[in-house]
Amino acid sequence: MTKALVFDMDGTLADLYGVDNWLNELRSENPRPYEVACPLYNMEILNAILVILKECGWEIVITSWLAKEASKEYDMKVREAKKAWLEKYNFPYDEIHLVKYGTTKADCTRKKGGFQILVDDNEKVRKGWTLGDTINANEDIIPSLLELLGAEV
Repeated sequence: MTKALVFDMDGTLADLYGVDNWLNELRSENPRPYEVACPLYNMEILNAILVILKECGWEIVITSWLAKEASKEYDMKVREAKKAWLEKYNFPYDEIHLVKYGTTKADCTRKKGGFQILVDDNEKVRKGWTLGDTINANEDIIPSLLELLGAEV
C-alpha cells in the first residue's frame, strides 16, 4: 500500500509569515519572502526523520500553493524560489506540486491512492483533506512524525 506524507510549505516548513513585509512583497510580486523565509524546524532533525520514514516505505510529497492572484510570470518565480528553498535545506521529497492558490490539495495527490497524511497549518485545508489523516502544523510536528516513525520500526 502506498503511504505518503504530504507537506505544505508556507507556515508549515518555511516561516513565510515571519518575513518582514511579506504580504506587501507578495502583492508586488517580489519572490524574496519565499527565498529568505527561515525554516520552522531544525532541518537536520526533520530531514533525518523523513529519510528513515522513506526507508520504511513512506513517500514525501510537497503540495503548496502559489501566491494569491499572481501573474504567470510571478508563479514561475515562486516555483523557482520554493524549489530552491527545499534544495537549500536538503528537504528529501519525492514529488512536488506547486499549484494555484486555493487548489484542493487532495486533488493533487489523489492518484497516488493508499494512505496519505497531510501536514498543513491551514485548518480549512486540513478539514477538507479526504485521503487519510492530518497533522496540525500550528503545533510542533516533530512528535507526530516520531510517533509515526515509532509505529514503523
